[in-house]
Amino acid sequence: MTGSPQRPLLFLDVDGPLIPFGAAPEQYLAHDTGLEPLDADANPLLARLDPEHGPRLAALPCEVVWATTWMADANECIAPRIGLPQLAVVVWPEPSDIDDQDERNGLHWKTRTLVEWAAGRPFVWVDDEITDTDRAWVAAHHPANALLHRVDPRRGLTDHDYAVIESWLRRLF
Repeated sequence: MTGSPQRPLLFLDVDGPLIPFGAAPEQYLAHDTGLEPLDADANPLLARLDPEHGPRLAALPCEVVWATTWMADANECIAPRIGLPQLAVVVWPEPSDIDDQDERNGLHWKTRTLVEWAAGRPFVWVDDEITDTDRAWVAAHHPANALLHRVDPRRGLTDHDYAVIESWLRRLF
């Protein structure tokens, strides 16, 4: 008897892909999600979260995992505003000497951890800071397929980004 293969992972950053930034503030729509901020100190950029992202992400043939410095706060602050359930969260290790070397070499500080977390499963990494150095490192150190998809932080995830991600995921099956 053989088990069914695990679905690919989608490692998702928040700032940039889901909360766009970097353009003039008036260029961003404020989305009413029906949820009030938890308190007066809530992040004002949460209004930039487009609730359409939740259903679009949930429809992808993969397991979505938070890969963000928001860590567990993404489940508390982001997921309810876009209609996602609680997701797994990548917990980042404490900085080490290897991080300093990686930074000098141009490798993103998330790259090694995401490859380790994937544990040989195919994955998509959606972030606004991915470089060709990360792509080359993953290709050399990860045995399965991987798509490292850079999102323009000024626009966040767009229809084009979703089309690229979905097409790549569907080719795996």
